[in-house]
Amino acid sequence: MASPPPLTILHVDMDAFYASVEIRDNPSLQGLPVCVGGPAASRGVIAAASYEARRFGVHSAMATAVARRMCPDLVLLPPDFDKYTAVSRQVMAIFRRYTPTVEPLSLDEAFLDVSGSERLFGDAEEIGRRIKDDILRETSLVASVGVAPTKFLAKLASDLDKPDGFRVIRHGEERSVLDPLPVSKIFGVGPRSAKRLQGMGVRTIGDLASRPRKVVARQFGASAIWIHDLAHGIDPRRVTPRREEKSHGMERTFAEDISDQEELRALLMSFSEEVAFHLRDKGLRGKTVTLKARFSDFKTVTRTKTLVHATNLGPRIYSVASELLNRIDDRPLRLLGVQVSRLEDVRQPVQETLFNGAMAEPSSRQDYMASAEKLAKVTPSLDKLRRKFGRGVVVPAATLDKGIPRGRDGIGAGGGASAAGAAPGPPEDLHLEE
Repeated sequence: MASPPPLTILHVDMDAFYASVEIRDNPSLQGLPVCVGGPAASRGVIAAASYEARRFGVHSAMATAVARRMCPDLVLLPPDFDKYTAVSRQVMAIFRRYTPTVEPLSLDEAFLDVSGSERLFGDAEEIGRRIKDDILRETSLVASVGVAPTKFLAKLASDLDKPDGFRVIRHGEERSVLDPLPVSKIFGVGPRSAKRLQGMGVRTIGDLASRPRKVVARQFGASAIWIHDLAHGIDPRRVTPRREEKSHGMERTFAEDISDQEELRALLMSFSEEVAFHLRDKGLRGKTVTLKARFSDFKTVTRTKTLVHATNLGPRIYSVASELLNRIDDRPLRLLGVQVSRLEDVRQPVQETLFNGAMAEPSSRQDYMASAEKLAKVTPSLDKLRRKFGRGVVVPAATLDKGIPRGRDGIGAGGGASAAGAAPGPPEDLHLEE
């Protein structure tokens, strides 16, 4: 008889992280409906909501204007991502005391595999409780912890008793826990998929699990097999300490639609520099540049170009993004963004071209390499200044007279606010797609 899967996976999720950090640092906010996000007048969105705010129906990614209507007494604070990142490093350091196998998902959550740590710290449940206590004692913040044999079940467990939750799902308990839950609790089932499933009589995870695997595949396609497995608690994914980063980008929703091309290019230049800085900071460069634009009628378009030589230099990213901007309709824009993908480690050797510049950029391979070499020489010194004094200390001259406000991180006032008053943080800010 096969032995049950070991109970070694933890999912730790900080409760209302951004808002909780702000309340911790300003105790007078305790008990108030606190949110971190962009202002309603600037089409901002909520990045984080305290549990007091959630009682009014406010949640992250909600438009701030809607949140204001639902909760007139809402306390709205601008984000301070430098502070949140510093606290996140504290929390991740606590995780790594107990196991080196830590897979961060964002600033405020991570998977841990504690197999091999039992002799030092006890079983997974004991380690989970110790981590939860350490976080509270050292950061004065509350985390919810899930313990289970798989990543899916551990993440689900951490969410079941929030806030300040601690839940263990052992082998054999899957059905009793999963069956009553709405099908939307399954990773990968969004609102649209859930509505489609409900239209076919599948409302709970138990409903999905009770359907034969072949029937599910026939009705919903091959990808539904993965969802069907999760409905049975089957998840073979391992905790991977360093997830591959697939893209890096930045986008903004503007307070008012922008039609001035010079202003759009100044913003695009600022975004390109910011994305490039973060790529260099992580030792990455990328080959594919994508421009994203949304018009006033909410129609969204993307334009993409793949380079011969991967880059992490702001001027190079901007030159491609600017070229892509020329390829969209000259209409007022509600949103603009740039993304770099097909990332690679900077230590990876540069591939030479076969025919001595036949595919070179921009006008010849020699010109490209010469300009890139000049930029590469000066960039490390500029990055040192940015890290020491804030990213706003060195900016493209072309952006100085364009009314782009800069906080200490160089993105915008308040540490992460949009240059045009857009909402900071998820879903429209500097981000990694993994």
